[in-house]
Amino acid sequence: MRDPRADFPILGEPVHGRRLVYLDSAATTQKPRQVIEAVADYYRRLNANVHRGAYDLAVRATEAYEDARAAVAAFVGAPDPRGVVFVRGTTEALNLAASSLGRLKVRAGDGIVVTAMEHHSNLIPWQLLAQERAARLEMVELTPQGELDVDGYRRALERRPKIVAFTHVSNVLGTINPVAELARLAHEAGAVVVVDGAQAVPHLAVNVAELGADLYAFSGHKMLGPMGVGVLVGTPELLDAMPPYHGGGEMIRTVQDTTATYAPIPHKFEAGTPNVAGAVGLKAAIAYLGALGMAEVAAHERALTGYARERLAAIEGLRLYGPEERAGVVSFTLADIHPHDLATIVDSEGVAIRAGHHCAQPLMRRLDVPATARASFYVYNTREDVDALAGALEKARALFGYARA
Repeated sequence: MRDPRADFPILGEPVHGRRLVYLDSAATTQKPRQVIEAVADYYRRLNANVHRGAYDLAVRATEAYEDARAAVAAFVGAPDPRGVVFVRGTTEALNLAASSLGRLKVRAGDGIVVTAMEHHSNLIPWQLLAQERAARLEMVELTPQGELDVDGYRRALERRPKIVAFTHVSNVLGTINPVAELARLAHEAGAVVVVDGAQAVPHLAVNVAELGADLYAFSGHKMLGPMGVGVLVGTPELLDAMPPYHGGGEMIRTVQDTTATYAPIPHKFEAGTPNVAGAVGLKAAIAYLGALGMAEVAAHERALTGYARERLAAIEGLRLYGPEERAGVVSFTLADIHPHDLATIVDSEGVAIRAGHHCAQPLMRRLDVPATARASFYVYNTREDVDALAGALEKARALFGYARA
């Protein structure tokens, strides 16, 4: 993979007088100038509301928006662009799924299955649905290595849940779940499968049709695109059957005084003025990643994560969490130093990492920690960035009175 760092203007911005080492891409990625320019160019040349105007500017804006939809479908292997619904991000996509599937599928006493590694965005919507519908919410546990307990998953499926929701890649542990196998088992039990792909689509070659997910959610800002745009990919048959999530303009066909009929998918789920510039920026991000090659992106992260595990494991008192085979995320604690203190100290060295529960409090309880520090890698990171992190962590050890081994 070519070195893309020169494409990211923010990496030239110093932090505390030092070179920025950005290791928080699981939270949000930095943007290459190609994406920044695509968004700016849209506002300079194309800005108009889509699907609503017969004048030339509106037609060209609509074409740009729908071209972005087609690009997304191609990038994730969706067989039909009608199955690509633009939303604000993974969180909204999963709330849409829970709300609409809930009305379609779930009745009192029905089961919903999630896992103990879920981000709150793929847990709380199902909690709300279970409470609203008097349904059963069951959580599948993890192995000591931080992988899904597949035997426990099979047992949960024996109770014939209506919906199964799980993450493709854990934002804390980096665990890569066997989505195709889990989806096959869920379908055999008669369940609809919803997958949180926020940490997968940016880092792996994803084909939603091959994975067998009925609904698959991800965000633009975690894959070099703008904030405020995300995607819910679904099979057209299921999306056709699902009731709307939001009501308003754009999602209607006809409106009477007391009733309405709805536009065909995907527009049925896109009420109001969409984030057209965000979709245009997401298309540019997809083009950028496509030029790098997703196989090369994954290989780069795999090598960098392996190096990070090796370097960090050599630091006395540092504990790593999660399986050996993982995506580009490394969560850890260091002795009894609070992760927030660790993040503050390494920031003084120009190194940006995350600290906290990472919107995964049930998982933190299972790890028996209140929080972890987390370094996450992407296309613009290097072994030198890992070395800078290791050096900053050694400084934290010294500041807290821990001598070198």
